[in-house]
Amino acid sequence: MLWSFIAVCFSAWLYVDASYRGPTWQRWVFKPVTLLLLLILAWQAPMFSATGYLILAGLCASLVGDALTMLSRERMLYATGAFFLSHLLYTIYFASQMTLSFFWPLPLVLLVIGALLIATIWTRLETLRWAVCTFVGMTLVMVWLAGELWFFRPTAPALSAFVGAILLLLGNIVWLGSHYRRRFTADNAIAAACYFAGHFMIVRSLYI
Repeated sequence: MLWSFIAVCFSAWLYVDASYRGPTWQRWVFKPVTLLLLLILAWQAPMFSATGYLILAGLCASLVGDALTMLSRERMLYATGAFFLSHLLYTIYFASQMTLSFFWPLPLVLLVIGALLIATIWTRLETLRWAVCTFVGMTLVMVWLAGELWFFRPTAPALSAFVGAILLLLGNIVWLGSHYRRRFTADNAIAAACYFAGHFMIVRSLYI
C-alpha cells in the first residue's frame, strides 16, 4: 500500500498544483491518472465483503464524470449524472453496513447546508437546475448515511469514510459555488484537493 499511497499523493499534488498555476496539459494528464491510481489502491484492498466493490464502482463512475467534464462543457448534464451515480454507490456501501438508526442533528445541519448552497447558485444553473439539485441531494444523503454509520459503529474505518464523504461535499460546495456564483483565487485547487482527499479517505476505510 505504501508505494500506491505515495503515487496517489504525488499525482494528486501535481493536479492540484496545475489547477492553481500549472499548464493545462498537466491537469488533463494527472486528474485521470490520480483516479486510476485510486482505483488500483482500492483494488489491492482486502475485500472482506462483496459490498466493498461498490467503492470500486463509485471510483469508476467518478472517472467517467471527470472525463465528460474535461471533454466538453456541453456534456455537463451527463457528467453530473456520473457523479450522482458515484455518490449513490458510496451511499449504498454505507447503508449496507448499518441497521436503522437516526441521529437527527446531522440531517438537519446537512439540510440547511444544502438549502443555502442551492439558494446561492439557483439563478445561475439554468437548464441544469434539477440535475444539480438532485446531485446535491444525493451528496447530502451520502454524508448523512456515512455519519449515521460512524455514530452507529464508531470505528476507524467508519470515521475515515465519514471524513471522506464530508470532503467530497466540501469539494462540491467550492466547485459549484465558484463556477455558478463567483470565482476566486485557487477555487479549482481547493475543490480538487477536497475531491481527491475525499475519495482517498473512503478507499482508506477498506484498509483499516
